Amino acid sequence: MGTVPALPYGRPLTRADLETMPDDGHRYELVDGVLLVSPSPRPVHQRAVARLLVALQAHCPKELEVLPAPVDVVLDESTVIIPDLVIGRVEDFSEMNLPVAPVLAVEVLSKSTWRFDLTVKRARLEAAGCLNYWIVDPNLESPSLRCWALRAEGYVEVASATGEEIVEIVEPFPVRLSPADLVHPYRRAG
Repeated sequence: MGTVPALPYGRPLTRADLETMPDDGHRYELVDGVLLVSPSPRPVHQRAVARLLVALQAHCPKELEVLPAPVDVVLDESTVIIPDLVIGRVEDFSEMNLPVAPVLAVEVLSKSTWRFDLTVKRARLEAAGCLNYWIVDPNLESPSLRCWALRAEGYVEVASATGEEIVEIVEPFPVRLSPADLVHPYRRAG
């Protein structure tokens, strides 16, 4: 395990400070110069990310690329976030990160980050011009998916589904999804 380096005192952190963080299994993000650290995700979280990745890749046009975390999305020098899944224009990705607002950012809620994902991250992505923002709630009793698209007045909910419902999403490209299919373990035949 790496050791967290001494952080500067008396000033907001920057992207350069973030690059000194260890590769220790934690997720390090920066919002308005404030360092946020979250633990490794749980299996149901990763299941939702993996299944969503497969579903989106199957329909993704060639000018866009779908990538799972960790991919740094640099919104400015003091805000670097890591969505659970990100879609960006192929030409916008650098070798190190996505230095512009994504076409789509997706967060799968967890107990430790749900408030942050629904408020701060959503607001920062909206202000940066991220065209689409989705939230997956992996609650096995009642999984859900909510999708927002950026309009002149800000994010507007354009689709949602709960449980076994199938939602047809058209932005950023057409795809059909069911929240239950994203989170429930496959049943083995036999």
